[in-house]
Amino acid sequence: MRIPLADLKTQYFSIKPEIDAAIQSVISDSAFILGKHVNLFEEAFARFCDARYCVGVGNGTDALMLALLACGIGPGDEVITVSHTFIATAEAVTRTGAKVVFVDIDDNYCMDSALIEKAITDRTKAIIPVHLYGRPADLDPILEIARRRNLKVIEDAAQAHGATYKGRKAGALGDAGCFSFYPGKNLGAYGDAGAVVTNNREIYRKIAELRDHGRSEKYIHAVEGYNSRLDGLQAAILNVKLRHLERWTEARRGAARAYTLGLSTIKNVSIPSERENTSHVYHLYVIRTGLRDKLQTHLKDNGIQTGIHYPVPLHEQPAYRSLDYRPDSLPMTHDAAREILSLPISAEITEDQIEYVCGKIRDFYNNKPE
Repeated sequence: MRIPLADLKTQYFSIKPEIDAAIQSVISDSAFILGKHVNLFEEAFARFCDARYCVGVGNGTDALMLALLACGIGPGDEVITVSHTFIATAEAVTRTGAKVVFVDIDDNYCMDSALIEKAITDRTKAIIPVHLYGRPADLDPILEIARRRNLKVIEDAAQAHGATYKGRKAGALGDAGCFSFYPGKNLGAYGDAGAVVTNNREIYRKIAELRDHGRSEKYIHAVEGYNSRLDGLQAAILNVKLRHLERWTEARRGAARAYTLGLSTIKNVSIPSERENTSHVYHLYVIRTGLRDKLQTHLKDNGIQTGIHYPVPLHEQPAYRSLDYRPDSLPMTHDAAREILSLPISAEITEDQIEYVCGKIRDFYNNKPE
């Protein structure tokens, strides 16, 4: 048996007629740049997130950068986030001219809110909590600190489409929420795409202007902006897939339950949990073990593709060497990066495939590897 980390082909063939018709509609309408398909998706995704506004942009990295710019972040400012994330989270900060400040994570791989106050200086302007792997960060303490210290909160929800925190959708709780629709995401396009949701009309207006060369009407440019418009073809694809997202999410959650049941008796493996009053949408199913590298090799030898998200924390990356973080300055992040392993998961994964993966993991530990 060969099991991919994610199965995009199977998902496409399950909705092929809808996808093909949507693509043909864009071509027939010649609605390639912005236009009705983008508008329809923005309206639908705002409703899905329980937000007032949505702006479609070129990708998730731009979503973060444009949200920061719309919130007034720029040179001389500092933005607090985590090191245990994809580099786009930090890149977006530095692309505005601001400085990124890292804090450590908690047991759920999300920002440890107890460490935020110590990281705040008179230059701090915003906090970016990351809803990693599909699990929402503990937002209430973060929002309370931000309110008290007059800071913006920009949620990195790139892996958390549809996740909820105390009954509210991730992405719509802070000043802005940023999403990626990279193909492998729970809601994935067939190329790069992203969006920002917000309940703040002024932030919405600024992002809509910035994504389109700083203009609000043709040939009138209020500011210098960027070319970061959501593509019409991608919007049409996302419109189709959004209609299936809740069903796919429940399938992912079911797969996660099956993994948890199959792995719960293995003492050497830590499995993901859910915070009270939250829903995890399992973009990734991440286990933790001190024998990570050997286990990954064993699974690969048995046809099982896995991933590591992420093997080198940002504060240990060459790109951020100038910030002078020691590897042990963020101990939870440092240790997690050496033990985490992402198992195959998708809405399309079968019970037989999950049992095969769990069986191979049990075999590995039963053989007592050195």
